[in-house]
Amino acid sequence: MWTITTARGAVILVGEIREVPKSTPWFPGRLERATQNADRVILGIKPKISPGDMLRLIFAGGKITKLPKGTAANDYLDADRRARLAALETRYNKDYSRRSFLMTSFDLLSRQLGLTKNTGKDATEVVKKAARKADVPSEPVGTVRGEDLLDSLADAPPESHLPCLDAAMTATEIGPELIEQRGQDWSAFDIPAVMNNPLEVALSRCWPWTDADVASELRGQWVDAISGAAAGEGTTLAVVPLRTLAENGGVLDVLQMSGFEVKGPEWRKEGDAAQVFRKATQSP
Repeated sequence: MWTITTARGAVILVGEIREVPKSTPWFPGRLERATQNADRVILGIKPKISPGDMLRLIFAGGKITKLPKGTAANDYLDADRRARLAALETRYNKDYSRRSFLMTSFDLLSRQLGLTKNTGKDATEVVKKAARKADVPSEPVGTVRGEDLLDSLADAPPESHLPCLDAAMTATEIGPELIEQRGQDWSAFDIPAVMNNPLEVALSRCWPWTDADVASELRGQWVDAISGAAAGEGTTLAVVPLRTLAENGGVLDVLQMSGFEVKGPEWRKEGDAAQVFRKATQSP
């Protein structure tokens, strides 16, 4: 957690990772008590899906899940990528030749690496349930239109997902110990280690995080919501994706450069301050 203390209250920021392994030693009870003592809760983005968006998804399904007609994975891959993907296909008895690179990456991370196996509660689940029980008002930080998400995904060329594939193959090649280590580092407040974990790197290089418009909108909504809460009275607890908070030029950097005193774990090692400043000042 990070805390911003104001003249009339405080804002508590909970940096969340999803798919927390059951073996991760963290204490949801403490988060429940913090929620019960808050005056309001802010949770993540709420997708705004319309019936038209569902039809769009149905008609665009092939464009999202498969490579363009008449092509195969090897048409887009250099020799090194071909060899790596072939080795993973052999190891897991899979055929990724016609799958989109995004779907291949998701399969490698979730099923083969095991990201979605043996997971426990995440911070959003804990806070949402605790707020409901304690009658603490909660609301999403904002919405993202399903139309925008689906259109950006359907229109993305196969080559745009190659960085995602590269990172997913790297994480899968290393093995499931990355999942345990990510959880351990998160619970130990070692935020730079979490952000540099090859699994976290892979997740950050895959859609929708790589959609510049979505990432900018997401970051901007969180900065606006936190700034607004800091200007009000009482205690606000916000559950924010750790990636959105701690990335270079992310929400914590923007808040700090806007004059807020942010207290909590170090979220990045000292690096190129000029680069961080450039990214932060591009945020809405």
